[in-house]
Amino acid sequence: MLDRQKSQSPIEALWQRCRDWITGHSASNFGYCTEDEVAGMAHDIGVSAGELRRLASHRPGSADLLLRRMAALDLDENEIARTERATLQDLQRVCTMCECHGCCLRDLARNAADPAWKDYCPNADTLIALNALPWANRHEW
Repeated sequence: MLDRQKSQSPIEALWQRCRDWITGHSASNFGYCTEDEVAGMAHDIGVSAGELRRLASHRPGSADLLLRRMAALDLDENEIARTERATLQDLQRVCTMCECHGCCLRDLARNAADPAWKDYCPNADTLIALNALPWANRHEW
């Protein structure tokens, strides 16, 4: 570590210290937040403190497969975010916590139109219901 610091400019060293601090105090452990602060954050977004900790332990982009599934269904993320914000947030939460990311990724890559995803996706009922609505941005309506 000392050799690395000698070869870095002062700015690079500062950035490295910031990165090290952020890495050591990641979102999964909430840094120096008290339990009450974690509970308050969890309450603000409508989950338990334990669920918030589990959500924070996942990598960024854990709900990206949801966006791909929505695109395959011709569901506009922006329109849903505008009109059904809580529903979209719940879909993202459920997708993040899902243990079937591998199946979903494989099915999306192989054939996004294949209905097999409905058998394992915990968001299937909500996505099917959203898909049945006459969205303004849909070309078919």
